[in-house]
Amino acid sequence: MIFRLNKRLQFPDPELAEPDGLLAVGGDLSTARLMLAYQQGIFPWYSDDTPILWYSPHERFVLYPDELLISSSMKRVLNSNRFKVTYNQCFADVIEACSSVERKDQDGTWITNDMKAAYIQLHHEGHAYSIEIWQQNELVGGMYGVAIGNVFCGESMFSKVSNASKTAVIALCQSEKYKLLDCQVHSDHMESMGAHMITRKEYMAMLNNIEG
Repeated sequence: MIFRLNKRLQFPDPELAEPDGLLAVGGDLSTARLMLAYQQGIFPWYSDDTPILWYSPHERFVLYPDELLISSSMKRVLNSNRFKVTYNQCFADVIEACSSVERKDQDGTWITNDMKAAYIQLHHEGHAYSIEIWQQNELVGGMYGVAIGNVFCGESMFSKVSNASKTAVIALCQSEKYKLLDCQVHSDHMESMGAHMITRKEYMAMLNNIEG
């Protein structure tokens, strides 16, 4: 069953999500609703031609920072100091790049204008954060997401040059701020860095034992 949200600030039990994780339709992207969603393991994922869709996958693709895998070639990249890492210096530029930089085997973007505005507001209110990767004073990679205590819910990343987005993931994992990076859905890119599936029960246990 897919639930239709109204103006009331509430979500159905995530255990009732469809097999693909779809839980509810409608509602809004207010800060209060978004934060309630993330606290319950729910996130929005939709496009311009659909209403707001809310998902809570039965399995979650995550990366524990202490299980991060860094290849020998990536270690050489990091040791070369070709990239500079900053945090929260240009959140709006990062989310714009995530929505516009082309990705292999991906047609278009799910980061709508409404999503951009909502997450920029989350950033202004201290809930959403960005990691920026620079090369010769040019923004060449980065990622953004929402922090729920010591769980970082990664929303999207981009890379204009090889290894820039990997550098962002590594910087986040080595910051010692988070015990879990929520990647939401599977990707070969993150699997190569040590991410794997856990159950919703395991994921919710992490959310329910947040710190900070």
